[in-house]
Amino acid sequence: MLLVHKTVEEFVNGVESNEPAPGGGSVAALGGSLGAALTAMVGNLSIGKKTYEQLTEAQQKEMNIQFKKVVQLKEKLNHLIDEDTNAFNEVMGAFKLPKETEEEKALRKEAIQKATKVALEVPLLAATESLNVLKTQKIFAEYGNINAITDIGVGALMAYAGLEGALFNVEINLQGIKDEAYVKSVREECDILIKTGKALKEEVLETVYKKLGK
Repeated sequence: MLLVHKTVEEFVNGVESNEPAPGGGSVAALGGSLGAALTAMVGNLSIGKKTYEQLTEAQQKEMNIQFKKVVQLKEKLNHLIDEDTNAFNEVMGAFKLPKETEEEKALRKEAIQKATKVALEVPLLAATESLNVLKTQKIFAEYGNINAITDIGVGALMAYAGLEGALFNVEINLQGIKDEAYVKSVREECDILIKTGKALKEEVLETVYKKLGK
């Protein structure tokens, strides 16, 4: 059964078990997905409502655009919950390859490098999509249903947790990569993701606290 099809209790118990997967990468993807889901919920509670009708045509259009985006992002991140665990299992499989002869050792080493790159590219994508969730949230924080303002705040926290959590998995896998140019390029991409995500999260939370009178 796919992780995404499990009940909440089944998923949480699976994380708690002594199996190494699902682990932080899948949980990070779930965090991003929950951030997207909360954002979509605020959209559903805003679009077409009385306060929505008071927005300008441009604001309404923007809210609709971001709503459609965040619904798609939720689905993408749900998919990555399982992809992360699958990628981890591929790495474990590569380590179990035979290493008796020099040829076997070379093939095993190549397989490990290839699987490790996939295992970091999946959470890197999860981090990117979590950042994209954060990019959708400003319009809902500013003009969404005021009664759901704390939901967009929680959504921002979850999306950011998904982003930074996924990047932890990227970093630990980078440590096993021998291609220095590749490692440098990925780390530069990670730096941009975390800095951009942190700024977006703070911007949304500032609006949330302001609307809460703090």
